[in-house]
Amino acid sequence: MKQLICAKDVETLNAEGKKVYYVESGSIITPSAKDAADAFGITFCEKAEEQTQVPAAFAGMDIDSEKIYKVLKTLMEKGLLNDLLKPYESESHGNGLKVVRGNTVKMDVFDTGDPSVKAYYQELVSKEESHISAGFLTIDHSKFVWELTYEEIDYVIEGTLTVTIDGKTYTAKAGDVLFVPSGSKVTWGSPDKARVFYATYPANWADLV
Repeated sequence: MKQLICAKDVETLNAEGKKVYYVESGSIITPSAKDAADAFGITFCEKAEEQTQVPAAFAGMDIDSEKIYKVLKTLMEKGLLNDLLKPYESESHGNGLKVVRGNTVKMDVFDTGDPSVKAYYQELVSKEESHISAGFLTIDHSKFVWELTYEEIDYVIEGTLTVTIDGKTYTAKAGDVLFVPSGSKVTWGSPDKARVFYATYPANWADLV
């Protein structure tokens, strides 16, 4: 049965402070309902459009989809959305120098192949910029096996980092530096939450794994 929209329905929506009426495809909208919508500044949209306007992050939340859409549109038009999505803030003046503001870095999930592992990273210097790469790595009460096809230097910023190689476990605390040679098969881990700054050579370490 097709949905019938009358003027009273529009008046009810207006009383709720909403300006978009989402209807089923093929719904019948009476002339009086259209007049009421025009008077209140309400527009009719199919429910399929409502779903496309609500970002996945807001799914299931009781948030007005029209307001979300307007906020995101405004941010995009002002160029602010791109800033929010940047992994970190940095400065560069075309001379090769790059300054990354460490307190702005947003971490991504580090795919170890084991979904139970809580490890996160963010590359700060990439192969497009240098022959070496560098970034932050966080290991949170987890362990994972990793085989290096590149050389790596790690500086422990905070927490405890464990590295097991050839059956022996080495422990590094805040302020310690490690060098891991290419070809090593190690088990990275942390009994607490280790935050590490790493540098690798060559820079395309992700392509070599």
